[in-house]
Amino acid sequence: MPRSQRNDNFIDKTFTIPADILTRLLPTTKREREAFIYYRDGMSAQSEGEYAEAPQSYYKAMRLEIDSYDRSYILYNIGLIHTSNGKHVEALEYYFQALERNSFLPQAFNNMAVICHHRGERAIQRGDLEISEAWFDQAADYWRRAIALSPDNYAEAQNRLKVTGRSSSSHRRKRKKWTNKIGKV
Repeated sequence: MPRSQRNDNFIDKTFTIPADILTRLLPTTKREREAFIYYRDGMSAQSEGEYAEAPQSYYKAMRLEIDSYDRSYILYNIGLIHTSNGKHVEALEYYFQALERNSFLPQAFNNMAVICHHRGERAIQRGDLEISEAWFDQAADYWRRAIALSPDNYAEAQNRLKVTGRSSSSHRRKRKKWTNKIGKV
């Protein structure tokens, strides 16, 4: 039995009932319906903090889903789980994959920026100021991309960019110099 059918969570049921009706009314294949059920189950498990169960559902959805746009959200959610588990390298990989399929995911750019900023702070703690600047510049680049896609969001990021002097793209030229030090991020 799909997770969503055994879930007593009011919010999940509120989402599940209309989603079930739509999947029955819209012309979809059996494969598309199954992919959606696994995706929905993954979202349900993720919202309940079941970070071991959620990826299993997402991976099943990935095996069935052929639409690139829909796959981008599955990949993004897998990235979120890795971020929550502190697996930042894996998270970045999934965010990159999501953006390859859908370049209009400001939330993916924002999450990548947060990870890069975190790495910059860790570099400062290790006393490596050069590397920290490279990470902060990379974070700024991702935040600028998120803000460009969604200008009314990410006020904290906008403020951070202004305070640090990274709000303009003039830092991009400097970033190329530093990117060689940290590799592809």
